Amino acid sequence: MDVGLLHPGEMGAAVGRCLCEAGHKVLWASAGRGEATATRARDAGLTDAGSVAAISARVPIVLSICPPHAALDIAREVAGCGFRGLFVDANAIAPATARSVGAVIVDAGGTFADGGIIGPPPVPASPGHTRLYLSGDQAATIGGLFTGTAVDARTMPGDAGAASAVKMSYAAWTKGTAALLLAIRALARAEGVEDALLAEWALSQPSLPARSEQAARSAAAKGWRWIAEMDEIAASMAADDLPGGFHQAAADIYRRSATSVRPDLDTVLAALPHRAARHG
Repeated sequence: MDVGLLHPGEMGAAVGRCLCEAGHKVLWASAGRGEATATRARDAGLTDAGSVAAISARVPIVLSICPPHAALDIAREVAGCGFRGLFVDANAIAPATARSVGAVIVDAGGTFADGGIIGPPPVPASPGHTRLYLSGDQAATIGGLFTGTAVDARTMPGDAGAASAVKMSYAAWTKGTAALLLAIRALARAEGVEDALLAEWALSQPSLPARSEQAARSAAAKGWRWIAEMDEIAASMAADDLPGGFHQAAADIYRRSATSVRPDLDTVLAALPHRAARHG
């Protein structure tokens, strides 16, 4: 099977490598992409088709794995190229956004499957550590592409949006609580009680110091991608009459973290307040 992949970031390239190792030919589009993306694609065994239009004309399936803020734009670009095949959105977007992506594709004459990826980029040494949840009428077709690979493709009941709902619910905890930990440490530091907090955590919550340090490293390196993801989670909550403010705040934490020049706790915490600390 020939598959198009837009666009091979860290996760996308790793998923593309799994498809290549399963015997599929995976095409990507180098137009407008940088050398880092080209290197990832070459290392993963992907074939450069040149442009999105060329991919759309050559493959029956297109897989979109991109930062969430670009999901709709990529769908519109593919639909505008006359694609009439199966489009898979595997991005961290709200169920309503997934349905909007699906509408763009279906209105242009294509078919749609909803996806959500949970876990790290897949590697052969750790099969099953990366789950690809799939929903919609074409979910089983996509799941079959990953048979025997490091990606655990899981088809689930429900229409387009169900797989995205799993992703939103999961990331609401993992990335939402990471942002909360950073905000808490920034508060304690601003109030001059960080040492006391860490001492209390050592007694009652011993995992939290290391988790907050890992949250800082992740926020500095990847927080720019998580801003839109937190916005999508907030929209998911609001769509079901739940408070979206938790994750709107998390988006703001990651927005501020993105200004950090180094991926360490002190640098990230220094970027969070918008005023000078009152203590120390």
